Amino acid sequence: MGAKLNITLVLMLLTTIFAIDAKIENDWEFARATNYGGMDGRETMQGACGYGNLTQQGYGLETTALSTALFNDGLTCGACYQIMCKDSKWCLNGTQIHVTATNFCPPNYTKPNENWCNPPLKHFDLSQPMFRKIAVYEAGIVPVAYRRVNCNKQGGLKFEFKGNPNWILVLVYNVGGVGDVEDVKVKGSDTTSWLQMRRNWGQNWETNATLVGQSLSFQVTTSDGKMVQADDVAPASWKFNQTYVCKRQFR
Repeated sequence: MGAKLNITLVLMLLTTIFAIDAKIENDWEFARATNYGGMDGRETMQGACGYGNLTQQGYGLETTALSTALFNDGLTCGACYQIMCKDSKWCLNGTQIHVTATNFCPPNYTKPNENWCNPPLKHFDLSQPMFRKIAVYEAGIVPVAYRRVNCNKQGGLKFEFKGNPNWILVLVYNVGGVGDVEDVKVKGSDTTSWLQMRRNWGQNWETNATLVGQSLSFQVTTSDGKMVQADDVAPASWKFNQTYVCKRQFR
């Protein structure tokens, strides 16, 4: 009896170890997914991450809103995910999609049911075209497996300037690699050192430094600690409501 018990415990331990190893190797986790907006994606624009026209900015409709547990107060904006429908009759052919986090799915504490985005639930509110790639639309909600993946963006980092001469707001987008920016510094051609920018919301970064009339460089650091330096990405003649592109990108 004791020998059988020991063998059982060993088998359970090995099963647990293999399961852990498989999770580490594959890095898949489980969540649920719904969708919002129409097939044209108009409702997905201007989301909580601070992006504007997602089509013009290169994200298209391959986007998702994140629940509170994943959104992390906006720190996860720009992160990319691989998602597939899992273990449901509504799933379509094991198709996998890649999406960028561009919006927030807000919790609703007034609803006793169907409050999918309330913490601690992990949930993706996909654009409708992306949802239809992995599941039958009529399902409404499906279980999914997901994992973080690198963002493959075309071209270099982009910097969109807004604000006024005393307050500059810069949207950093088209970020490759892990995608989510955790730190931005700016340096003018007349400044002696790098100036720390503050996260305003999503991937919008601000400074009160007077930088009009100077060419501007940026140091952008993503959540994995990698940094790209965009030297003189904006010329001294830069203007508000314009976007400037550097030649460098995270890989």
